[in-house]
Amino acid sequence: MGQTHRIQIERGDAMLLIDDLLAAPMRGLLFVLEKIDEAARQEREAEERAIMAELSELYRALETGALTEAEFDAREGKLLTRLDSLQGKGGADVNS
Repeated sequence: MGQTHRIQIERGDAMLLIDDLLAAPMRGLLFVLEKIDEAARQEREAEERAIMAELSELYRALETGALTEAEFDAREGKLLTRLDSLQGKGGADVNS
């Protein structure tokens, strides 16, 4: 009777091993996709920061008279369009 119980445990272990082997490619794929998503998010955030810095510089240039109102409006419009585009690609990340 002890041997039958031992065989059942070994079969259970074999099933767990088979399950782990079958799930490994999916876990690996999930890991890669998460890393790609993280890299894309970081790149998008860096681009957003760069645009915000350009906008800040643009406002300073307007205040100091280095830019006319028309030049400011044209450049600001382009930057805001780029920023809106990036934030639209951010998906459902509402808290950012």
